[in-house]
Amino acid sequence: MSGVTNRVTLLHVCCGPCALVPVQTLREQEEEVVGLFTNPNIHGVEEYFKRREAVLQAAQNLDFPVICLDAEYDPRLFFQVVHGREDHRCPACYRLRLERAFAYAKEHGFSSVSTTLLYSIYQDRNAIVAIGRELADQTGIRFLDRDFRSGWQAGIDLSREWGLYRQSYCGCLYSELERRRKKLNRLADSSSPA
Repeated sequence: MSGVTNRVTLLHVCCGPCALVPVQTLREQEEEVVGLFTNPNIHGVEEYFKRREAVLQAAQNLDFPVICLDAEYDPRLFFQVVHGREDHRCPACYRLRLERAFAYAKEHGFSSVSTTLLYSIYQDRNAIVAIGRELADQTGIRFLDRDFRSGWQAGIDLSREWGLYRQSYCGCLYSELERRRKKLNRLADSSSPA
């Protein structure tokens, strides 16, 4: 990827469905887009592979290149970063992934960085933007803090139409546990002696 031109955005991609609207929006704004799949927060290696495959399907359908840093996938990095702040882990997780995206962009000559995290209505947009701007100041690489959330339903509809794998939790062990907490509580209640 050496010799990248000035108007190429490195888009951190968390999953295939979340990439659809950001890629289309950035292209409409005359940005060339290259995806970067680097997500040590994803819990379960099988889940990692499902999301990776959905990213590659989205990339094929939208005809944009994606770099998968598979050799770097190591959930221990995520656990080290969030240790001691599990209840407020998301900003640390955003930083972990955005730092890697900015480092990759700097190493390979990209002019700007953005992230599909800015598409999700469930993520803390203000925290993501603050971290992105801080990293932009540190690296001299632009951070495109576009608000992709208005395309939320369109992205869902298109991902369903294309049959992309749609996950039901953010990616980390804690978010999966939170998603299943009600079921765990019901199981505990039903197995308790009367």
